[in-house]
Amino acid sequence: MKRIIIIGYMGAGKTTVGKALAEDLGLTFYDLDWYIENRMRKTIKQIFDESGEEGFRKIEHNMLHEVAEFENVIISCGGGTPCFFDNMDYMNEQGETLYLKASPEVLYGHLRMGKSVRPLLLNKTPEEVKVFIQEQLQKREPFYNKAKHILDVSLMDNFDKIKISVKQARALLNI
Repeated sequence: MKRIIIIGYMGAGKTTVGKALAEDLGLTFYDLDWYIENRMRKTIKQIFDESGEEGFRKIEHNMLHEVAEFENVIISCGGGTPCFFDNMDYMNEQGETLYLKASPEVLYGHLRMGKSVRPLLLNKTPEEVKVFIQEQLQKREPFYNKAKHILDVSLMDNFDKIKISVKQARALLNI
């Protein structure tokens, strides 16, 4: 039975690496945010708008406990998931945790090119986004660094490099 939980800041490539790793290993992939949206029948933005961050984090915590009981899965968590309640300790108990680490500059580049609007970045100028990423990363890294495995993904900017990151993840996870 395998359970791999991928964490990291938004824009680090958790979904991209998670999907590729799941395909490579023949496991089922779950993106926790997508799982929440499906179960709640609302977008993450709608949940934030209606319940605020605190309300969202409670829902996220409950859904994490649901999906982390599944077997033979790879789960990609939202950037803040490890930082609330006992989530990080719980994830470490449930399976192998993998932190996809990237510099603030790389994360900014990924987020700038991203297709989806992130609720926490709404109405911020590019400079404000850069500062926000640096500040949040500083607060969140102590949680992220509790992961059993850390993979630097700063150079993951094309398909070949994604494949390399998957190989590196497999080596780290010993699978």
